[in-house]
Amino acid sequence: MKATVAVLGFLLSGKECKELEYLLRRELEEMLLDLNDRRLDSVVRRAIEDRYAVIFRLYARIAPPQELARYARKRMTH
Repeated sequence: MKATVAVLGFLLSGKECKELEYLLRRELEEMLLDLNDRRLDSVVRRAIEDRYAVIFRLYARIAPPQELARYARKRMTH
């Protein structure tokens, strides 16, 4: 399966940017809670880890650098 690359540009107001930052942060927090649940199947865990990486990269584009450390995870090897 080939990855599709799309270039998108957004102009966001300050309020919209803060809202996007909040939404991404909440999503990251939710996924961290899920990843700490040892009952998860390895397939589900891997899907969450993949999604976490995507959301984290989005968050890294708009969040202050000091905030990124809160959500950085060690590299997972499978």
